[in-house]
Amino acid sequence: MTFKEFMRENGYEVRTTFWEDFSIADLFGLPSILDTFNRAFKEWKGNYIYLTELVLVLNHKIWQHYKRNPEYAALYDSLWKQADQHAVENLKDDELSYFCEVTD
Repeated sequence: MTFKEFMRENGYEVRTTFWEDFSIADLFGLPSILDTFNRAFKEWKGNYIYLTELVLVLNHKIWQHYKRNPEYAALYDSLWKQADQHAVENLKDDELSYFCEVTD
């Protein structure tokens, strides 16, 4: 099952290409994953819907790699923590409610 299918099955319609972007970065290694995150986070951290989806994708990438590639999983975990912390500390009211509901 693809990420989009999984999310749709759980009532969420994917809005970004983050999954595809990170899947391509996976092919090129840790520096590419970090670069992809830095660009996406810089561009979209102010958009609560896209930030929420970025956190979802990072979380799923941890799960995807934790057995086969622990270095990737560890990097994705640190990136997830950074994006999640930013969301929790900066989103307010309806935006924070959206984030919590979707990522729960």
